[in-house]
Amino acid sequence: MNKLIVAAGCALAMMAGTVQAKDWKEIRIAFDVPYEPFEYRDDEGNLTGFEVELAEAMCEELDANCEFVIQAWDGMIPGLQARKFDAIMSSMSITPERAERVLFSEPYYNTPGGWFAREDFDTDVTDMDAMEGKTVGVQRGTTMDTYVTENMGGVVTIKRYTTADDMVLDLEGQRLDVVFVDYPVGEQTILSKDGFKEVGEPVKLGEGVGVAMRKRDKELAEMVNKALATLKEDGTYDAIMEKYFAYDIKM
Repeated sequence: MNKLIVAAGCALAMMAGTVQAKDWKEIRIAFDVPYEPFEYRDDEGNLTGFEVELAEAMCEELDANCEFVIQAWDGMIPGLQARKFDAIMSSMSITPERAERVLFSEPYYNTPGGWFAREDFDTDVTDMDAMEGKTVGVQRGTTMDTYVTENMGGVVTIKRYTTADDMVLDLEGQRLDVVFVDYPVGEQTILSKDGFKEVGEPVKLGEGVGVAMRKRDKELAEMVNKALATLKEDGTYDAIMEKYFAYDIKM
């Protein structure tokens, strides 16, 4: 009798394991919108951008049906852990702190942070005496936020924003002296407007950007790494990159 119970238990365990195993033909990927040129809506309201197109190509390579989920930046990792989506593909820089909470793919791009301000701004952003009392805008929870907090906290007033668009609006409205943002974002959302300029030198941050997944989803991470490597090798990555950037951001 005991042997029958053990055998039945083993069979049920094997069945449960089969049910729990995922083939990853359905993948939910989260983006923080807007974050141009990486993810944003075009004039017709369609979701597009470098990372969106790269995600589409990755899903095609994986032969997976992907659902794209819009998620505010500060809820990204909590949403991933709560299983609202399976992956974050929204310019999430790889840092040791984040790597304790999520499983990253190999980095797929790296861009520096850039300083942007109105044309009348004439302060050296590396001179803390000159920067004292200035108001600096950053997007909350980003590596740019961490950099400004660690290097300028107590010297400048730091204003944190949920979206890059809100930060740009405050820069235009003269409620900020300068912003520190992912360089391509500043290039396309700030330098494209009259009356603004880049100030200081770009600052390289972190280890690049990776796709973030739950720690236990190692099979998905292996699939993502393989797919991204294929897209780089066959020229698909470069073709998408060249639509959005005049320079190489590939890792």
